[in-house]
Parts: sequence; C-alpha cells; structure tokens
Amino acid sequence: MISTPAVPPAQPARRAPQVPPVPGPAGSTASDAPVLEAVGVTRRFGPTVALDDVSLAVHPGELVGLLGPNGAGKTTLLSLVTGLRRPDSGVVRLFGGDPRDPANRTSLGTTPQETGLPATLTVGEVTDFVAGHYPDPMTRGEVLERFGLTDLVRRQTGGLSGGQKRRLAVALALVGRPRLVVLDEPTTGLDVEARHSLWQALRDYHADGAAVVVTSHYLEEIEALARRVVVIGGGRVLVDDTLSAVIDRVSLRRVTVTLPGADEAAVRALPGVSDLTRDGDRFEILASDADALVRSVATLPFQGIEVRGASLEEAFLALTAGPSAAGATTPTSPTTQEVSA
Repeated sequence: MISTPAVPPAQPARRAPQVPPVPGPAGSTASDAPVLEAVGVTRRFGPTVALDDVSLAVHPGELVGLLGPNGAGKTTLLSLVTGLRRPDSGVVRLFGGDPRDPANRTSLGTTPQETGLPATLTVGEVTDFVAGHYPDPMTRGEVLERFGLTDLVRRQTGGLSGGQKRRLAVALALVGRPRLVVLDEPTTGLDVEARHSLWQALRDYHADGAAVVVTSHYLEEIEALARRVVVIGGGRVLVDDTLSAVIDRVSLRRVTVTLPGADEAAVRALPGVSDLTRDGDRFEILASDADALVRSVATLPFQGIEVRGASLEEAFLALTAGPSAAGATTPTSPTTQEVSA
C-alpha cells in the first residue's frame, strides 16, 4: 500500500498535557519554531519500554542523522512523528500540531524501511496518484528526473528492481514538496552509484530549505549527508552534536604509512597502536596516541606518512561500546533519550 494522508476514524477529544517545549538552538526566533518536536515521550510495548522520556526538536533547514544499534527504538520514534502510533505519555508535535491529524501531515514526506507499491500501476501512475493528495506537488517530470526515473515512467512497479523501487519510494516522499522529510534507511538495496545519486538529490532538496531526518545503518551515509548527529546507545543519548564534534569526541586517529619490509607483529607492538590493517607494505593504523606512534615510526625506514581524524564509523563504535556507553554524556543540543526495544 502507498501511504497517503487519509483521514483516520474520529477520536474523542483529548487535552494534551501542558509541557514546556524543547529549547531550540541559540539565537532561534519565532520563525525557527520546530517542525518536529517530541517532549518527554514514553512508549511501551507490553513490558518493553521502547522509548523512555524522549525529547528531540528539529528546526527548519536542519539535516539530522539518527544513529543507534538495532532495536534502539529509532523506528518507533519515527512512527510517533508520522502519526502511525501515539505515545503513552508526553507530547509529539508536527508543525506545532498533532501528527495524527492529516492536516498537519500535508507538509511531511516520509519513507519507511519497507514500502509496498501497487504492482500493476506504472511509475508515472503511482507518482500522479500520490501527487494528487497535495496542494502544490512537483510535476511528474520534475520528481522523476530528480531521482533518475524518467526512463521508467511507463514500467509497472512490479517490474522494478529492488533499488529502483527504493528510489521511487524516496521520490514519492518528496513529490508533495514537504517542509520536513523523514527517511528510515532510505538507500537500502541500492548499489554504490545509485546511493550517491540519491544522496545528491537529497542534498539538493535540503538546499531549498527543507528539514531532513535520516536514519541509516550505513554510517558513510550519515557522514555524507548529516550536519547534526544524534547517537543513541544503551537506551540513552551519547551525543547530540554536529558531525565534526561527534567525530572529535573520539581520541583515535588514523595513521597511514608505508613501512618497506616491516613485520606486522612489530608494527602492532609500536606505542599507541589500537588496531591496523595491511596492504603489502602499506599500513592503516588506528592510534590512541598518534604523536607517540609517529615518533616511533620516524625511527624506521618509512614513506608517505599521513595522520587524520577518526571516521564516523569509528566514533560510533567507540561511543556505543564498553564503559563509555554505560555512562552517557550530556548532549549539547536538543536531545533524545531512548531505551533499547
């Protein structure tokens, strides 16, 4: 089925709890009111607490990457944001209103992890159908061109490859010109070239002023797209900060050097080495103390040494493993707190 802003059955009126909003970034004005806000949200499934007192705010123009281990509750949080579920306690606001009200979802574009498409409808017909639910949609030609689907306009969706279906699903999320785009694992099943093309389409759309929230198991994807990263582990927020600040929180540095004829065991024994990979005489070394390592390497025959910061993947693994995950740090931006589910 295709998700559209269908009107749900009438619900008895309920008075929302009076809770303070999540503070915005310094210097925020009324025009920067959050497009998405969760305040003190808890959600349980039987005895399992999926979300525990979660608070998060996303403002216009932000591009946020949401990271966490499998089962951390990211998808549950997105289901509350998109109005598919309601919290047991706390408040979720979408453009200042209840996300279960279809009127508040007309400026929301979303792609869940799995998307069903009518197998007998063509790409063009599905695009027109979804576009018809919005007041000012993109034209069929515009949205298909953005995602490299123009040549498939007459093909039935049942005849698309997995990657083509995924590109179409993301295209349908943007066809209504949403002010907020929520994408859960948007590039699952795409090859490298298609993934990079989709990233560029999302960057272009974000550059027009939309807010974008992306969850992904591809840490490369978050590193390529996000400007703000929320890392969740052990049911708590470990970091909520800019991408560069998240990476800087990890003390590891990557040292790349050529050591002709070097013994791998001897290189592992050098001071500051945490791990390494080898390709012939070329070593990529993760160093907890890059200065000490470089001083030791300088006493050996070496060529072409390079030192750089850790990647997001290395930062994520360091932040979500071992003792550091047990004692979460205080986030420096609007925060999310979540327990594994």
